Amino acid sequence: MKERFILFDFDGVIADSLTVAFEINKMICPDLTDEGYRKRFEGNINDWERVADGHSAKCHHDIHFFTEYIPRMRDRVGITVGIKKVIQHLSESHTLIIVSSTITGPIQKFMEKYNLSPYFLEVMGNDIHTSKIEKIKMILSRYGREPERYVFITDTLGDIREASHVDIGTIGVTWGIHKQETLLKGTPFRVIQKPKDLPLAVSEYFTKPRKSNPIASLVPRLI
Repeated sequence: MKERFILFDFDGVIADSLTVAFEINKMICPDLTDEGYRKRFEGNINDWERVADGHSAKCHHDIHFFTEYIPRMRDRVGITVGIKKVIQHLSESHTLIIVSSTITGPIQKFMEKYNLSPYFLEVMGNDIHTSKIEKIKMILSRYGREPERYVFITDTLGDIREASHVDIGTIGVTWGIHKQETLLKGTPFRVIQKPKDLPLAVSEYFTKPRKSNPIASLVPRLI
């Protein structure tokens, strides 16, 4: 096991699932807009029913998201272009763990389909806990409580905010739910535009002083 850990969000970062997930959310709430859907991820997505934007009398709260999503995920959700090569590279010098709001089993099947399983120590899905704060705490308790040994790679402001509760730094990516301006609200260490730029961002994260100003280091290096 490597000393430094990279926590990966799954949907939007590894899995190109935005279109399919939004489609199902439109089944649940027909009046939901793209903007309203993305806003749900500014907090924990499991709290989506508390977000007023997008709700109306037409919403079908009896439709279970994962019942609809899992078969579509199997048949229609592919891997983010370029991410597999990056994962292979990062796994050579880091321990990788998935921390996701999707159920563990379907993620594992996806990983097997794309031959990604050997690169990850474990998968922590929504069935383990609905809070990423709590899942990260579990990881810290198992593998060491020094937050400087961890970084979380994610496409949502909500994840950045949850990671900050346990003093874990983050790298935001813009090919999923949130764009640069939204991700920056959580002051991640870096925001990147392409998977190929992840290794450099991770390297800089682990080599820069812990107390460096994240915004100052971020602004000149948006890619």
